[in-house]
Amino acid sequence: MAQAKEEKTEAKPKNMGMILTAVFAVFNFIVIGGGAYMVYASTLGWHSPKLTEEVLETEMSSKSEDERYAPYIFTMDKFTVNLGGEPKRTIQLELSLQMLGKEGYEEIMSPDSRAKARDKIVRVLNEKTFSDLESIQGKLFLKDTIAMEVNSILSEGIVKDVFFSDFVVQ
Repeated sequence: MAQAKEEKTEAKPKNMGMILTAVFAVFNFIVIGGGAYMVYASTLGWHSPKLTEEVLETEMSSKSEDERYAPYIFTMDKFTVNLGGEPKRTIQLELSLQMLGKEGYEEIMSPDSRAKARDKIVRVLNEKTFSDLESIQGKLFLKDTIAMEVNSILSEGIVKDVFFSDFVVQ
């Protein structure tokens, strides 16, 4: 009788092990199948959306003429600023800000934003030296810096690009 009890207790772990193995195998097949489907759907099964002329026409007609063709460029008054470093030099600069949308253009037109933008630009120029602005890379870096600084004060608008219409260092 003692021997029968031992056989019953030994049989339970073997059956439990077989059940767990079967459950893990089924779970493994489900995970592998899901992963295979995701790879298929994102590579071989992916189809590019069909873009037809009719769809483009409806998109373009929904936008007004103002939004489609007019660039939003705000031209600031001329700056005359002392540059940093020795010997002391001044820069005379006229720049235009290309805004990403109409909201940004209207925001930069407000007197408060315009004054803050001028202040940020003057501070950036005061930190620059002649050697910083001498090369083309220096001017490009200045454009990026001005765009970043003006973007930091705007809440709705985004400066897309900065254009120099007058750039004189004396």
